[in-house]
Amino acid sequence: MADTVAESAEAPAAVRHAEEVMGTVFSFDVRGGDPGAVRAALEEAVAGLHRADAVFSTYREDSQISRLARDELTVGQCDPEVAEVLELGAEAERLSDGWFSLRYEGRLDPTGIVKGWAVERAARHLLRAGATGVSLNGGGDVQLLGTPGPQRPWRVGVADPLRPGGLAAVVSAAGTSELAVATSGTAERGAHIVDPRTGRSAVTDLVAVTVVTPSVTWADCWATAAFAMGSREGLRWLESLPDVEALLITAGDEVRCTGGLAARLG
Repeated sequence: MADTVAESAEAPAAVRHAEEVMGTVFSFDVRGGDPGAVRAALEEAVAGLHRADAVFSTYREDSQISRLARDELTVGQCDPEVAEVLELGAEAERLSDGWFSLRYEGRLDPTGIVKGWAVERAARHLLRAGATGVSLNGGGDVQLLGTPGPQRPWRVGVADPLRPGGLAAVVSAAGTSELAVATSGTAERGAHIVDPRTGRSAVTDLVAVTVVTPSVTWADCWATAAFAMGSREGLRWLESLPDVEALLITAGDEVRCTGGLAARLG
């Protein structure tokens, strides 16, 4: 639901790659750094995504998360990443007053946090390898680090859920070295967001919530939770979070924004 745009005639050579994993496409755009080191790190990042899919997929009966849900494993017997993700999910549940949940139909299911976490982890791995700019888009969850070139910020187009092919906004990372954009909504996947309080599909006045914050792990969680809340409560809650801006679009084509979002558009 978002596309990354880098405008630069002087940008460092780009290493680009698209990988199908976790039921979606992860699109890498990596700038700067030693080419050999960057390509090696890219291979490692891609391998890490596939490993995360194998560990966390709820569609695989043999995944660690599926076995954990059946009490065949303890958290201590799983890879350390499992404890890390579950701790992050528990924090998201706490901060959202339960509107974000690690459970689905009474069963352990960290799907709502895993993809954003995996995107951010892979992007930071590339930055540590010496890249000067990283854009990683995992199925609409985007992590931006560094810059694509001198005085050239990353920019992300946010799809308009009511006008296929159109943009609702363009988010700019100008002035910051870390920015993430994540959208939850019904335009592409239908009514897939669950209201944790009823266990059924969330019925709200919203069609999309886009969250802008430094970490895509949290952007993904907050967009999901705010969508389940509805536009009024969701906007109020998002306004209360530090370093978070958001764009909410209702089924009636009403656009609601947090107070500081305008500074991130362009």
